[in-house]
Amino acid sequence: MLRRVLARRVEKRSRDRLEEPAEHSELIEATVARAVRAGLVDDARFTNARLATLRRRGTSTRKAGAALAAKGVDRATVEAALAMEREESEAGETAEEVAARAFARRRRIGPHRPADTRPAHRERDLAAMARAGFSYSVGKAVIDADANESQPSTKGLDI
Repeated sequence: MLRRVLARRVEKRSRDRLEEPAEHSELIEATVARAVRAGLVDDARFTNARLATLRRRGTSTRKAGAALAAKGVDRATVEAALAMEREESEAGETAEEVAARAFARRRRIGPHRPADTRPAHRERDLAAMARAGFSYSVGKAVIDADANESQPSTKGLDI
């Protein structure tokens, strides 16, 4: 991502000065290499932080992978972050299920709708979950859950 940003800025400045942007490619590579050596650019750390943010917002594994790929993160780094996420998840609950509940809460669908309107909107809510990248089984479990089941556990928290 840093390489793309620098290249874009060099191209813009080169247009203004009527210069050739390719003349600065070595400088861009040197700057990126220096940032990596200094620890300022760390794809693994960025991927883990961004994945956690996306999950809290209710992003599915598919969409999170696509978003990270759009940021220029290679597939191996994304797979490593997802594997680490699977290891850290509690035995009974996957990160995908937690994200699906967060998505439903944010969109106010499924158990977050008024009880009298839930049956009328069930198919629409399932379609929204599918468009968000969640599997049918995960979407169905979240949409059909009771409002009490869909709340995150506060066991052990002083609230």
